[in-house]
Amino acid sequence: MPQRLRTGVRLVLLPAGLVSGFAAHAQTAAPADTTRKNVSLTEVVVSASRIEESFLQSPVTVEKLNARALRLTPAPSFFDAIEHLKGVQVITPSLGFKVINARGFTNTTNVRFAQLVDGVDNQAPHIGGPIGNVLGPSDLDINSVEIVPGTASALYGLNAINGLANFQTKNPFSSEGLSVRQQTGVTHLNDPNLRAAERDGLSENTYFETSVRYAKVLVADKLAFKVNGTYLRAYDWVANDQTDLFPNGNATTGLFGADNPARDPVNRYGTESSNRSTLPLGGRQCVVARTGYDERDLVNYNLNVLKADAALHYRFRPGTELAYTYRVAGFDNVYQRSNRFQLQDYSLQQHALTLTTPVVQARTYFTQENTGKSYNLRSMGENIDRSFKPDARWNTDYTAAWNAATAAGQPLAEAHASARLAADAGRLQPGTAAFDQRLGELQDINNWDQGAALRVRADLLHGETQVNLAEALRRSGGLALPANFDLLSGLDHRSYIVVPDGNYFINPEPGQDPLRDNLTYAKTGGFAQAGGRFLADKLRLTATLRVDKNDYFDVKFNPRFTAVFSPTPRQNFRLSYQSGYRFPSLFEGFSNVNSGQVKRIGGLRVMSDGVFENSYLRTSIDAFNTAVTAAINANTSSQTTAQKRATAVLANQGTLVKNPYTYLKPEYIRSLEVGYKAAFGPGSRLLFDVDFYYNSYRDFIAQVEAYVPQTSAGVALNTGTDLNTIATALNTTTAPAGGVRGQARYRLWTNSQSQVYNYGGSLGLRYELAGGYLAGANTTYTRLDRTESGDGLEDGFNTPRLAYNLSLGNENAYRNFGFGLNYRWQQSYFSQTFLVVGTVPAYSTLDAQLSYTVPKPNLRLKLGASNVLNDYYVSYLGGPSVGGLYYLAVTYQVF
Repeated sequence: MPQRLRTGVRLVLLPAGLVSGFAAHAQTAAPADTTRKNVSLTEVVVSASRIEESFLQSPVTVEKLNARALRLTPAPSFFDAIEHLKGVQVITPSLGFKVINARGFTNTTNVRFAQLVDGVDNQAPHIGGPIGNVLGPSDLDINSVEIVPGTASALYGLNAINGLANFQTKNPFSSEGLSVRQQTGVTHLNDPNLRAAERDGLSENTYFETSVRYAKVLVADKLAFKVNGTYLRAYDWVANDQTDLFPNGNATTGLFGADNPARDPVNRYGTESSNRSTLPLGGRQCVVARTGYDERDLVNYNLNVLKADAALHYRFRPGTELAYTYRVAGFDNVYQRSNRFQLQDYSLQQHALTLTTPVVQARTYFTQENTGKSYNLRSMGENIDRSFKPDARWNTDYTAAWNAATAAGQPLAEAHASARLAADAGRLQPGTAAFDQRLGELQDINNWDQGAALRVRADLLHGETQVNLAEALRRSGGLALPANFDLLSGLDHRSYIVVPDGNYFINPEPGQDPLRDNLTYAKTGGFAQAGGRFLADKLRLTATLRVDKNDYFDVKFNPRFTAVFSPTPRQNFRLSYQSGYRFPSLFEGFSNVNSGQVKRIGGLRVMSDGVFENSYLRTSIDAFNTAVTAAINANTSSQTTAQKRATAVLANQGTLVKNPYTYLKPEYIRSLEVGYKAAFGPGSRLLFDVDFYYNSYRDFIAQVEAYVPQTSAGVALNTGTDLNTIATALNTTTAPAGGVRGQARYRLWTNSQSQVYNYGGSLGLRYELAGGYLAGANTTYTRLDRTESGDGLEDGFNTPRLAYNLSLGNENAYRNFGFGLNYRWQQSYFSQTFLVVGTVPAYSTLDAQLSYTVPKPNLRLKLGASNVLNDYYVSYLGGPSVGGLYYLAVTYQVF
């Protein structure tokens, strides 16, 4: 029987469903026969066009995981199984935090890909994207997953220019009872990144997750409710990349590798550019960094997630339903933006009210975010060092010890090691009570020049209405629309509300108290969609126009045109063109962070007025200072060090480049996609799906570092100042006694001047074999085509060119025993982020599961593993090493 969804459309639960990634069907396996005929012709999806439509005849690419796919997957959760879909890329900043993306330009805070639960956005407001699935459904409550790889902005207006995911949950009217799922496992087997000591009494390899779901119909076909709860406890994956990010910092003095006193390992914090000083040692200039701390010293890797949700549904009549849903989550894990963060006592909660009728869908929701006691790892590392000894004093001690060591005849490298040892005498050591006490103190200081606290409280208020105008007109008996004509429209409004904390956010609006008045940021939009079916329903055409007005920006228009031609019900050609805008997130527009002596400020003029006009690119300043240092070290004349410096500054000041960038505007994408989907053979046993797309991006929102030159009293030097004075200030990297260094350092959100083109495609095959066996294969090709007017500021593509999945499964291979296998491989790729630039090695994973079902009682056991061969890999540079997860999941339907 059909099941009525809260989204206001009907999802037909069929004898067997089609699954993109081609791993499964919708029903428990049975010997394949002709009763499966036309399965692929009737399953529907809703995310591609915001109305129900045939899965085969969707006008854009849609990937789907349904109930049987989720039972067959060897992944430990439905969220992990998404990585096996074609066209999808998933990266892992944490065991409890995975990021979904499609079609390139992946990053750890993917604000270009929307993630919905029953049509409700579950992002963390200040981040602008979701934190994995912490506010999403449990594996007991998930009904299906739909992924739209590629821009969906014209319909959804959620900055979904790379795609969206919609997780559909079970309705309590059709899915009653009490069910329990216990999953226990082990991780970190032979993990080279682990230290021997256990943390907080929790074994470093234990994985433990408990979920409970209860649903009940209180009044037949009128009133029903459900409640869900999940607790996850594990030890997180460890990030311990010791690759030096500044290997040539002392090339002019011949110090490389472990001998480099400016060494900056990827996952060591407090050794970055703002923690380096150029010291005159032995008549030469040497760059020296503070010692810093490894991530393992600063993070509690004990991962905890506690989440719950409750929903109350009321049916006024068949097809008309009102549902209230409350979700709440509290968690500790690791998160990454430009820096990595320890999320601790972090909480999210959400209230949602949804009305569904045959004509109208309306929903409103309110999300609250509190970052708890979270903190920035980079700021923590550098400020533990500085709280032990300020930079100026440490530099003095280092210089004195280096001079003493060289006077005693020590070689250059040994002298630097001796100098560091002397300057670090009394330094706080990880694992000691004094270290833990200082970490706790800095965790509560909400200024990243002194402490490390992340203290943000932000809310999101959203309302939307969608009206099926064609259906309304037909029901009213007024205008008689042809049966082959569709007309849909929608309106939405979203407001972000931020409580200023004085460090991360302030209220910059004129006439507002920066620390007392809440910051608001809003957008209003709407769309109209018209479509029709022609040529005896063989041709379907649709046109959509979306209009958005975001605070601080002009009105933007997004068109979308689609066509589907179906010469037979089993063969479908599709074509679509659409454009999309992505407006700056809260952090991109309004950030106000003191971070490692660099001020990170939002790119809206209200936040950064005057900075763009008077600043110089940090890349040019680094090149300038490197050239000055090399010139001083190469100067063997009798000049004093000050004279050598003045000569070098004058000779190299032409290297400096004024900041060419300006204030933020929205990103823009144009996308063309073609595809073909068909079912072949008796019972539609073979499904074939292929797509190709070509995208053009402009105005990428990105970051640029730029410094404003200033006097020792901290007075900014404007563009009218002579270049030699400016160059001298920008070469003053160490603050003089009683003054400040010669530049105010900024990291600014702006737009790349590059025009970027990329293209790709995917191919999927799924074949239903005799005896209920299901074999599948898919491959995804994603390529950066070219960059015009390239300035290097555009977001890193951060995507493997080629990836593929192979799968085989059967729910009842022998006497209620079933199995599932999935092999995934992806090519190496070049990764470019603000933390690190380099190549992510290729890797492959084999996932496997063996299941046994006991019909009475309704019990299912699943023994499985992801990355069963335990080959550790990183999904992006700077992230953790991911190993095998071996688990036993027991699911019991109590009644």
